[in-house]
Amino acid sequence: MRDWKSVDDVLDFAIESEQRAVDFYTKLAESVTDLNMKKVFEGLAGIERGHKARLQRIKLKGEMAEAAPKVLDLQIADYLVDVEPGPDMDYQDALILAMKREKAAYRLYADLARVTHGELSKIFFNLAQDEAGHKMHFEIEYDQYILRDN
Repeated sequence: MRDWKSVDDVLDFAIESEQRAVDFYTKLAESVTDLNMKKVFEGLAGIERGHKARLQRIKLKGEMAEAAPKVLDLQIADYLVDVEPGPDMDYQDALILAMKREKAAYRLYADLARVTHGELSKIFFNLAQDEAGHKMHFEIEYDQYILRDN
C-alpha cells in the first residue's frame, strides 16, 4: 500500500482506480466486434463510472453510506484461468474477465478498509461489498449460462 498523507489522498487513489476500470471497459467495448459483447462492456464501464461518482461525492460532500451487508462469495472465479481481453471475446471469456476484475477491485477496497480507520474504513468496506456483489452477479450468470451448458 502507498503511504497516504490524508483521506483525500486515499480517495484520489480510489477515484483513479475506478477511472482506469472505466477506461479499460470502454476501450474493450470499442474493440469488440460482437454487439452483445459491446453492450456487456459498456455496462461494466457504467458500473465503474457509478463507483467513481460515488467516491467523488464522498470526497466533495463527505457523504457516508450505511454499512453494506457481507456478500456471499461463490468462488467460481477462483477456479477459472485468466483470459486476455480482445476483439473476438465470447460471452464466457467476458464473464471470466469481469469476475476476475471485480475480485481484484474487491481485494483493493478490502485492503483499504483494513488500513484505514473510522468512516473511511466503512466507505471502503461498503465499496468492497459492492464489488463482491458485482462479482457474485457475474458468477451467477456464469453458472446459469456457461456451467449449465457443459
